Amino acid sequence: MDIATLRAQAPDHWNKASAIRVLALDAVAAANSGHSGMPMGMADVATVLFEKHLKFDAAAPDWPDRDRFILSAGHGSMLLYALLHLTGYQDMTLDQLRNFRQWGAITAGHPEYGHAKGIETTTGPLGQGLANAVGFAMAEESLRARWGSKIQDHHTYVVAGDGCLMEGISHEAIGLAGKHQLSRLIVLWDNNNITIDGTVDMACVTDQKARFAAAGWDVFDCNGHDPAEIDRAITAAKASPRPAMVACKTHIALGSSAQDTSKGHGALTDAQLIADTRKAYGWEHGPFVIPAEIKQAWEVIGARGRNARKDWEARLAALSPTRKAEFERIFAREVPNKLATAIRKLKKQAVADQPKLATRAASEAVLKVVNPILGETLGGSADLTGSNNTKTADLGTFEPANRKGRYVYYGIREHAMAAAMNGMALHGGVRPYGGTFMAFTDYARPAMRLSALMGLPVVYVMTHDSIGLGEDGPTHQPVEHLAISRATPNTLVFRPADQVETAEAWEIALNQKTTPSVLSLSRQGLSAVRKAYGARNLTAQGAYVLAESDGKRRVILIATGSEVEIALKARALLQAEGVGTRVVSMPCMELFAAQDDAYRKRVLPAGPVRIGVEAAVRAGGWDRWLLGERARKSDFVGMTGFGASAPAGELFKQFGITAEVVADRAKALL
Repeated sequence: MDIATLRAQAPDHWNKASAIRVLALDAVAAANSGHSGMPMGMADVATVLFEKHLKFDAAAPDWPDRDRFILSAGHGSMLLYALLHLTGYQDMTLDQLRNFRQWGAITAGHPEYGHAKGIETTTGPLGQGLANAVGFAMAEESLRARWGSKIQDHHTYVVAGDGCLMEGISHEAIGLAGKHQLSRLIVLWDNNNITIDGTVDMACVTDQKARFAAAGWDVFDCNGHDPAEIDRAITAAKASPRPAMVACKTHIALGSSAQDTSKGHGALTDAQLIADTRKAYGWEHGPFVIPAEIKQAWEVIGARGRNARKDWEARLAALSPTRKAEFERIFAREVPNKLATAIRKLKKQAVADQPKLATRAASEAVLKVVNPILGETLGGSADLTGSNNTKTADLGTFEPANRKGRYVYYGIREHAMAAAMNGMALHGGVRPYGGTFMAFTDYARPAMRLSALMGLPVVYVMTHDSIGLGEDGPTHQPVEHLAISRATPNTLVFRPADQVETAEAWEIALNQKTTPSVLSLSRQGLSAVRKAYGARNLTAQGAYVLAESDGKRRVILIATGSEVEIALKARALLQAEGVGTRVVSMPCMELFAAQDDAYRKRVLPAGPVRIGVEAAVRAGGWDRWLLGERARKSDFVGMTGFGASAPAGELFKQFGITAEVVADRAKALL
């Protein structure tokens, strides 16, 4: 079907879809960077989806029962930004589109969760959005079972490209979705046969439709530029009792001289190409100009779900006050007051009993207390349930026959598990945690990084955290993984030493709203180190004095996790020789770094020699605490958090990595 036929057969649709295309062309040209071709190719599919199927209200972007639209092919971000602007999302102004990819704009090069309403998840690393969508759909199933279809009843739509389907995470994600029969999940495959290097068959000959079908999905086809076919396929997909994939045959960079070429994937900035494309579209308006009648038609689409949203609000209001308050609590990520009381009771019992426990078993003991109180927890493990100690008896198994179950058997899918948990946290109403061996954080790492970047309070239960796991050997013995997680901005890494510290770590993790937590837990049994009960959460300080020196303090031993008891034994040896030794337990470096300078100096005063004790490599923050006052004659110019979307020169300036800053820092130390 050529453009002239499309324009003639569906002129209203064509004009609305062309508005998306020209905004993508204009924004990418203004930024002189970006990806024009994907929004141009998928504009028809997006127009039909938003106009005829997507349940949303642009005036209430956080409506909990909205359909979710996820752009897994995040490089095509202008598709999403154009849709948000056209349908009337208040913060997505035309000026934001004009400032695409510039410092301070909400229109980052790839969609970033939290920058603008309507961006459901951060995408760009291909395949992540697809796996997030599985988590969204699992959360919807779980909540619908608990709250009923009057409160939770919606679909998750995800646009995925050829690249998303080549990434290994896609295999894990579609297998997980197929197993769980997530009938509210619909993937719209942008089947344009183009990658950066050339045609898809240069690198991949997989029959994607057969692959999805083999994983338990229903598969549908459509011409991705024919609105009637698109509508038919999405309608059929919604009626499917299984997750559905719609193969949308599209032309990348439709209507331009770069159509169906790898050039069309990137930034189309040539003025003549853009002018010729506008002519092919029949678009006679200037850059960033959308005729009022087309904008109005889109705003009608943006308001299409308003009545449904108001009806939902009435149903929520009709709930009992207690039930309504509970719904609002779980979506606000608040924890009940009785959690703190339960944790204190557990700590008091642990101090009385002084159990010798692996901290993975200590974690299970905490979960036995936590899960009955927090009905929104959704636990799981990547085929290591008995080793991770992540399942408590009250949870039940989440599966098609029991959507009220709160434990997921993820199978050997660490990456999909982590990405799905991100999706659950993004959806809201669910607090996910999942376990694997700490060495296998390597398999989950890209999604763990995105937990931190998006500010999601996912809890990663990482057991078998050192050489202490024994005979499985170095393939399973993590030595660098603590450093990797500690190097990740906005991540709390806990390495508790006993039952008390483990309980405190869980309490902190469950109170987070915008920060993920990594629990580094031992396989081997550990002696209790906290001998006296105190209601105060000492782990919240990051580090504290566990054992003071007898006599003049000459040595400070700083230890974490399973090595704290080693430090205590070393202290006994040193004290026997008259060497005054303090032991500092440091279960969370990030929280210690957040304390004021006065507290850190009290715990680690100048003078005594310092020894760090941890069965891992020295990297990952240790030098800061070991060098002490000697570090005051040094400095570092670099990154302290994640980056941003803007031209490179502007980023170096904004993040203070310039020659002038380096010189000023040097002079300040003289």
